[in-house]
Amino acid sequence: MKKILIHLRTSIKLISVTALAIFLILGVVALIYKPTYSVSLGGEFIGYTNNKSELQTKINEYIENGEEEHTAFVQVENMPEYKLCLLKKDIQANDDEIFSKVKQTGTAYYRYYAILQDGEEKLYVASFEEAENALNGLKEKQSANQDKITIVEKYEKEMKDFVTTEEVISKLYEKKQTKTETTVAKNSGGSVKAASGVNTSGKKVALGIDLIKPISGTVTSRFGSRWGKSHKGIDIGAAKGTKIKAVAGGTVTTSSNGYNGGYGNYIIISHGNGVETVYGHCNALYAKVGQKVSQGDVIAAVGNTGRSYGNHLHLEIRIKGVAQNPQNYLY
Repeated sequence: MKKILIHLRTSIKLISVTALAIFLILGVVALIYKPTYSVSLGGEFIGYTNNKSELQTKINEYIENGEEEHTAFVQVENMPEYKLCLLKKDIQANDDEIFSKVKQTGTAYYRYYAILQDGEEKLYVASFEEAENALNGLKEKQSANQDKITIVEKYEKEMKDFVTTEEVISKLYEKKQTKTETTVAKNSGGSVKAASGVNTSGKKVALGIDLIKPISGTVTSRFGSRWGKSHKGIDIGAAKGTKIKAVAGGTVTTSSNGYNGGYGNYIIISHGNGVETVYGHCNALYAKVGQKVSQGDVIAAVGNTGRSYGNHLHLEIRIKGVAQNPQNYLY
């Protein structure tokens, strides 16, 4: 028993000495060193940071917004890698230098809006609002080329020289040669004509035909009042290039490329007895004016042309020119 007590006392002394030694070592380390992060970029050491989160937040903000006006984003070749380490307290972190080296690997992309005529880029403006105002101005002046003008959002490494809305109108305006109906695109089968009325009663009017969905997707905007105006159809969100099918058989009466009063590239199909369907904001048009189509035939592809803020199909159903709620028949 005595031997056990002696052994226990010796063990306690040894543990106490060891703990004291560890405490002293940690104290010395704490006096001389500090925990920090070494930073490397593409496998190359570039410095130290005391606050990894703060530095990375600054880098992320730079990538998302850049530092120059009209920058959409910055593409950075390599993201920094962090490794926890102990650093002598007299060695300073160099966050600014690290940030500068990350920026040196970045490529800025600028956002702007190109004004196109017949698919050819003509002028550039800084915002969609300016581009839209220019197209509306050309429409108000009844410019002969109004239906050939489109807007394209661009992301490029080099900034273009911007013009004002007034300059766009002045440079692109074309006087009509004759006093005829509204000029349409070369492959259009008729003038751009909105629905003559809207059925706001909510009642379903018989069409005399069965319809199928033109695309699979989610209804993103419904029929009726929207933004203080009457939305004469529904919007169905879908990926760019999604095939659009004819909801029923009929004859293509309009197949038009251009801005078209906001419809963008669009198609109208007549199904007889005054029933028409309209397919707007298309990326591509496949059906031609005068073409007979069957239910389910692919007539166009989903896009973001005209007055549009994302890829989707604008679908209208009209009876003798009066817009009906498509959701009474589909979706």
